[in-house]
Formats: sequence, structure tokens, C-alpha cells
Amino acid sequence: MRKYIIASLLILVSNVVLAQEWGTVDKNKVTLKEIAPVWAGCEDQSGAGLQKCFTQKLTQHVVKNFKYPTDAYKSNTQGRVTVEFIINTEGMVEIKNVSGGAPSLQAEARRNISLIPKMVRPGMYAGKPKAIQYTVPFDFKTGK
Repeated sequence: MRKYIIASLLILVSNVVLAQEWGTVDKNKVTLKEIAPVWAGCEDQSGAGLQKCFTQKLTQHVVKNFKYPTDAYKSNTQGRVTVEFIINTEGMVEIKNVSGGAPSLQAEARRNISLIPKMVRPGMYAGKPKAIQYTVPFDFKTGK
């Protein structure tokens, strides 16, 4: 009897944990959540912590790999470039659109995003891999 109760509690706890990860069930309504792709170093996170870790790693990547194009800097070329991309079901970046700013600034923004490493796990939805779209703005300002 004791083993039965312990087994029942383990099943109940695992169902609650899984429900929080992929969504919730309330009466007859099921709410599913997108789960962010997993960067290396974020594997131990879940839920909101995983999303926060993804955002932090993306920001670190953009800052670390940012290079103002030399010619654009010298000619005081400034502007905002927006890069729309997805992390596909394989965990790889696919750039969908680059807009705004001069062509040299667009090329730098594209280069930066294309250097994002393969994710440990792709985004998930309802327990299945899902391509998840992101938009990252780049503000190029020379300060001159």
C-alpha cells in the first residue's frame, strides 16, 4: 500500500511539473506554451528561467560579436537595422528579413545573427520541436 501511495505521488508530481513546462490544463481548457530554444549553458533552466537565460545569452552574443563597419563609422553612417530570424526545428538560425539602415549596416547585423551557435534543443510547442521567430534591432550610432 505504501509503495502504491509513493508511486501515485510521483506520478502526480511529474504531471504537475510537465504541465507547467508545456502548458496548463484547467477544467476542459488546455493552454499550450512555446518553450524557448536552449543555448549551451541554459540546460538546467526551465519555464521563465529558460526564457530569461535565452534572452541573456542572445544579448551577450550580439554585444560580443558587434563590429561597427569601418567605412560606415568613418563616414558617420548611422541607423537602426532590424533582423528577423527563426531558430528552426534543428536548433539552427535562419535569417528571414533584414531591414532599415544602410547596406553595410545591414550586412553587419546579418553577420552577427548568423554567428549564433546551434541550440542544444530547438524551441518546443506541445512537446514537439517548433521553429520560433525572433526580431533583434541593432542601433548603429557613431557618437560623433
